[in-house]
Amino acid sequence: CSDLLVEAGVARVVVATGDPDSRTNGKGLERLRAAGIETVIGIGADAAQRSMAGFFTRQRYGRPFITLKLAMSLDGAIAMADGRSKWITGEFARRHSHVERSRHEMIVVGRGTLNADQPSLDVRLPGLEDRRPDRLLLTMQDVDVPAGWRTINAPGDVLTDDLRGDHILVEGGADTAASFLSADLVDRLLLYRAPILVGNGRTLGGYGLEDLADAHGRWHRLDTRRLGSDTLDVYERVRSE
Repeated sequence: CSDLLVEAGVARVVVATGDPDSRTNGKGLERLRAAGIETVIGIGADAAQRSMAGFFTRQRYGRPFITLKLAMSLDGAIAMADGRSKWITGEFARRHSHVERSRHEMIVVGRGTLNADQPSLDVRLPGLEDRRPDRLLLTMQDVDVPAGWRTINAPGDVLTDDLRGDHILVEGGADTAASFLSADLVDRLLLYRAPILVGNGRTLGGYGLEDLADAHGRWHRLDTRRLGSDTLDVYERVRSE
Protein backbone atom coordinates (compact mmCIF):
# COMPACT_ATOMS: atom_id res chain seq x y z
CA CYS A 1 0.00 0.00 0.00
CA SER A 2 2.80 2.43 0.83
CA ASP A 3 4.39 1.96 -2.61
CA LEU A 4 1.05 2.65 -4.31
CA LEU A 5 0.59 5.81 -2.24
CA VAL A 6 4.03 7.04 -3.22
CA GLU A 7 3.26 6.35 -6.89
CA ALA A 8 -0.06 8.19 -6.57
CA GLY A 9 1.76 11.30 -5.37
CA VAL A 10 -0.40 11.99 -2.32
CA ALA A 11 0.83 14.77 -0.04
CA ARG A 12 -0.49 13.63 3.34
CA VAL A 13 -1.53 10.31 4.89
CA VAL A 14 -3.52 9.96 8.12
CA VAL A 15 -3.13 6.60 9.90
CA ALA A 16 -5.28 5.58 12.85
CA THR A 17 -2.87 3.07 14.40
CA GLY A 18 0.29 1.18 13.63
CA ASP A 19 0.52 -2.47 12.62
CA PRO A 20 1.89 -4.58 15.51
CA ASP A 21 3.02 -7.35 13.15
CA SER A 22 6.81 -7.40 13.53
CA ARG A 23 7.19 -8.14 9.81
CA THR A 24 5.66 -4.81 8.78
CA ASN A 25 5.42 -2.56 11.84
CA GLY A 26 6.46 0.97 10.86
CA LYS A 27 8.03 0.04 7.52
CA GLY A 28 5.24 1.48 5.41
CA LEU A 29 5.33 4.79 7.26
CA GLU A 30 9.09 4.93 6.81
CA ARG A 31 8.65 4.58 3.03
CA LEU A 32 6.10 7.38 2.98
CA ARG A 33 8.28 9.75 4.99
CA ALA A 34 11.32 8.94 2.89
CA ALA A 35 9.28 9.96 -0.16
CA GLY A 36 8.46 13.31 1.47
CA ILE A 37 4.86 12.45 2.32
CA GLU A 38 3.53 13.94 5.56
CA THR A 39 2.22 11.21 7.90
CA VAL A 40 -0.08 11.64 10.88
CA ILE A 41 -0.73 8.68 13.19
CA GLY A 42 -3.09 8.23 16.14
CA ILE A 43 -6.34 9.86 15.01
CA GLY A 44 -9.14 7.42 15.82
CA ALA A 45 -6.69 4.87 17.24
CA ASP A 46 -9.05 3.46 19.89
CA ALA A 47 -11.89 2.93 17.42
CA ALA A 48 -9.55 1.33 14.89
CA GLN A 49 -8.10 -1.10 17.41
CA ARG A 50 -11.54 -2.10 18.67
CA SER A 51 -12.78 -2.71 15.14
CA MET A 52 -9.80 -5.04 14.57
CA ALA A 53 -9.60 -6.40 18.12
CA GLY A 54 -9.15 -10.00 16.99
CA PHE A 55 -6.11 -9.16 14.87
CA PHE A 56 -4.48 -6.97 17.51
CA THR A 57 -5.07 -9.49 20.30
CA ARG A 58 -3.57 -12.26 18.18
CA GLN A 59 -0.51 -10.14 17.44
CA ARG A 60 0.02 -8.97 21.01
CA TYR A 61 -0.91 -12.00 23.07
CA GLY A 62 -0.88 -14.88 20.59
CA ARG A 63 -4.53 -15.79 21.18
CA PRO A 64 -8.05 -14.92 20.01
CA PHE A 65 -10.05 -11.97 21.29
CA ILE A 66 -12.55 -13.41 23.80
CA THR A 67 -15.98 -11.98 24.58
CA LEU A 68 -18.06 -13.24 27.50
CA LYS A 69 -21.81 -12.90 27.14
CA LEU A 70 -23.94 -12.98 30.28
CA ALA A 71 -27.71 -12.64 30.43
CA MET A 72 -28.73 -11.97 34.03
CA SER A 73 -31.55 -10.87 36.25
CA LEU A 74 -31.59 -7.78 38.44
CA ASP A 75 -30.36 -9.91 41.35
CA GLY A 76 -27.42 -11.30 39.35
CA ALA A 77 -28.77 -14.75 38.47
CA ILE A 78 -27.67 -16.12 35.09
CA ALA A 79 -29.82 -19.26 35.30
CA MET A 80 -32.40 -21.00 37.43
CA ALA A 81 -31.16 -23.18 40.29
CA ASP A 82 -31.40 -26.25 38.03
CA GLY A 83 -29.30 -24.59 35.30
CA ARG A 84 -32.07 -23.57 32.90
CA SER A 85 -31.51 -20.16 31.30
CA LYS A 86 -34.19 -19.98 28.57
CA TRP A 87 -35.19 -17.18 28.49
CA ILE A 88 -33.88 -14.56 30.89
CA THR A 89 -33.87 -11.72 28.40
CA GLY A 90 -36.46 -10.67 25.84
CA GLU A 91 -36.67 -10.85 22.06
CA PHE A 92 -34.66 -7.72 21.23
CA ALA A 93 -31.75 -8.77 23.45
CA ARG A 94 -31.76 -12.25 21.92
CA ARG A 95 -31.65 -10.78 18.41
CA HIS A 96 -28.67 -8.65 19.40
CA SER A 97 -26.91 -11.73 20.78
CA HIS A 98 -27.40 -13.44 17.42
CA VAL A 99 -25.71 -10.49 15.71
CA GLU A 100 -22.81 -11.04 18.11
CA ARG A 101 -22.73 -14.74 17.23
CA SER A 102 -22.40 -13.87 13.56
CA ARG A 103 -19.23 -11.89 14.33
CA HIS A 104 -17.42 -14.80 15.99
CA GLU A 105 -15.78 -17.88 14.55
CA MET A 106 -16.29 -19.98 17.71
CA ILE A 107 -18.74 -20.23 20.62
CA VAL A 108 -17.97 -21.93 23.94
CA VAL A 109 -20.48 -23.34 26.42
CA GLY A 110 -20.14 -25.67 29.36
CA ARG A 111 -21.53 -29.16 29.83
CA GLY A 112 -24.24 -27.91 32.18
CA THR A 113 -25.59 -25.52 29.55
CA LEU A 114 -25.49 -28.24 26.90
CA ASN A 115 -27.43 -30.65 29.11
CA ALA A 116 -29.96 -28.11 30.38
CA ASP A 117 -30.69 -26.10 27.22
CA GLN A 118 -29.44 -28.21 24.28
CA PRO A 119 -28.42 -25.01 22.46
CA SER A 120 -27.99 -25.04 18.70
CA LEU A 121 -25.72 -21.95 18.82
CA ASP A 122 -26.69 -21.01 15.27
CA VAL A 123 -27.46 -17.54 13.92
CA ARG A 124 -31.21 -17.14 13.49
CA LEU A 125 -31.36 -13.81 11.68
CA PRO A 126 -32.51 -13.31 8.07
CA GLY A 127 -29.50 -13.13 5.77
CA LEU A 128 -27.00 -14.32 8.40
CA GLU A 129 -28.04 -17.96 8.74
CA ASP A 130 -24.88 -19.21 7.02
CA ARG A 131 -22.59 -17.58 9.61
CA ARG A 132 -22.62 -20.52 11.97
CA PRO A 133 -19.70 -20.45 14.41
CA ASP A 134 -17.81 -23.57 15.43
CA ARG A 135 -19.20 -25.02 18.68
CA LEU A 136 -16.86 -25.81 21.57
CA LEU A 137 -17.79 -27.64 24.76
CA LEU A 138 -15.74 -26.94 27.87
CA THR A 139 -15.57 -30.11 29.96
CA MET A 140 -12.92 -32.00 31.87
CA GLN A 141 -14.78 -35.30 31.48
CA ASP A 142 -14.82 -37.76 28.62
CA VAL A 143 -18.38 -37.25 27.41
CA ASP A 144 -20.29 -37.84 24.21
CA VAL A 145 -20.98 -34.63 22.34
CA PRO A 146 -23.41 -33.94 19.51
CA ALA A 147 -22.19 -34.11 15.94
CA GLY A 148 -20.35 -30.99 14.87
CA TRP A 149 -19.08 -30.14 18.37
CA ARG A 150 -15.52 -30.13 19.68
CA THR A 151 -14.34 -30.31 23.27
CA ILE A 152 -11.76 -28.36 25.22
CA ASN A 153 -10.61 -29.25 28.72
CA ALA A 154 -9.66 -25.80 30.00
CA PRO A 155 -9.96 -22.15 28.94
CA GLY A 156 -6.28 -22.13 28.01
CA ASP A 157 -7.00 -24.67 25.26
CA VAL A 158 -8.33 -21.83 23.10
CA LEU A 159 -4.70 -20.71 22.72
CA THR A 160 -3.91 -23.68 20.49
CA ASP A 161 -3.27 -23.01 16.82
CA ASP A 162 -5.73 -25.63 15.57
CA LEU A 163 -8.75 -23.49 16.54
CA ARG A 164 -9.69 -21.26 13.64
CA GLY A 165 -10.40 -17.58 13.89
CA ASP A 166 -9.52 -14.63 16.07
CA HIS A 167 -12.86 -14.16 17.86
CA ILE A 168 -14.38 -16.44 20.50
CA LEU A 169 -17.74 -15.92 22.20
CA VAL A 170 -18.24 -17.56 25.61
CA GLU A 171 -21.98 -18.01 26.21
CA GLY A 172 -22.29 -20.07 29.35
CA GLY A 173 -22.94 -21.30 31.88
CA ALA A 174 -21.84 -20.14 35.30
CA ASP A 175 -18.84 -22.44 35.71
CA THR A 176 -17.61 -21.79 32.18
CA ALA A 177 -17.90 -18.02 32.60
CA ALA A 178 -16.13 -18.19 35.97
CA SER A 179 -13.29 -20.30 34.56
CA PHE A 180 -12.56 -17.85 31.73
CA LEU A 181 -12.69 -14.90 34.14
CA SER A 182 -10.42 -16.69 36.61
CA ALA A 183 -7.93 -17.35 33.80
CA ASP A 184 -8.10 -13.62 32.90
CA LEU A 185 -8.85 -14.50 29.29
CA VAL A 186 -11.94 -12.30 28.88
CA ASP A 187 -11.32 -9.15 26.83
CA ARG A 188 -14.90 -7.92 26.52
CA LEU A 189 -18.07 -8.34 28.57
CA LEU A 190 -21.62 -8.24 27.19
CA LEU A 191 -23.97 -7.93 30.16
CA TYR A 192 -27.63 -8.27 29.17
CA ARG A 193 -29.73 -7.39 32.22
CA ALA A 194 -33.44 -8.22 32.34
CA PRO A 195 -35.92 -6.47 34.68
CA ILE A 196 -36.73 -9.68 36.58
CA LEU A 197 -35.88 -11.22 39.94
CA VAL A 198 -34.99 -14.91 39.98
CA GLY A 199 -34.23 -15.41 43.66
CA ASN A 200 -32.46 -18.71 44.27
CA GLY A 201 -30.67 -18.79 40.93
CA ARG A 202 -27.16 -19.54 39.73
CA THR A 203 -24.50 -16.85 39.83
CA LEU A 204 -20.76 -16.72 39.11
CA GLY A 205 -20.02 -18.64 42.26
CA GLY A 206 -16.79 -20.12 40.94
CA TYR A 207 -15.15 -16.74 40.42
CA GLY A 208 -13.96 -14.40 43.12
CA LEU A 209 -11.19 -11.96 43.99
CA GLU A 210 -9.17 -12.25 47.18
CA ASP A 211 -9.28 -8.50 47.80
CA LEU A 212 -12.07 -6.08 46.82
CA ALA A 213 -9.42 -3.51 45.91
CA ASP A 214 -8.35 -5.78 43.05
CA ALA A 215 -11.77 -5.36 41.43
CA HIS A 216 -11.39 -1.66 40.70
CA GLY A 217 -9.87 -0.44 37.46
CA ARG A 218 -10.11 -3.81 35.68
CA TRP A 219 -13.09 -2.99 33.45
CA HIS A 220 -13.99 0.05 31.38
CA ARG A 221 -17.55 0.59 30.18
CA LEU A 222 -17.77 1.23 26.44
CA ASP A 223 -21.49 1.34 25.82
CA THR A 224 -24.94 1.13 27.42
CA ARG A 225 -28.13 0.70 25.42
CA ARG A 226 -31.75 -0.34 25.81
CA LEU A 227 -32.90 -3.47 24.00
CA GLY A 228 -36.63 -3.53 24.50
CA SER A 229 -37.18 -3.90 28.24
CA ASP A 230 -33.60 -5.13 28.78
CA THR A 231 -30.34 -3.22 29.19
CA LEU A 232 -27.00 -4.05 27.59
CA ASP A 233 -23.73 -2.89 29.14
CA VAL A 234 -20.50 -3.45 27.21
CA TYR A 235 -17.17 -3.47 29.06
CA GLU A 236 -13.59 -4.01 27.94
CA ARG A 237 -10.75 -5.41 30.05
CA VAL A 238 -8.17 -2.77 30.93
CA ARG A 239 -4.75 -4.24 30.20
CA SER A 240 -1.28 -2.74 30.22
CA GLU A 241 0.74 -3.24 27.05
